[in-house]
Amino acid sequence: MLSDEHPETIRSESEFGAPVLNAAIRHRLGQAMQALYEPVIDESLDPRLAELMQQLAADREN
Repeated sequence: MLSDEHPETIRSESEFGAPVLNAAIRHRLGQAMQALYEPVIDESLDPRLAELMQQLAADREN
């Protein structure tokens, strides 16, 4: 069980039996994900994908 390996990171288990991470671990994970994906956010979107997203948005409004 994970709580035996890293008890400081686990508060309890969710109703599905998955570990619940403490606030410090969630914060560090969020920072790591932000650092990983931040360069991708600045990349331009493929025009075909942008057009499809605009069509989807228009369909949702109707």
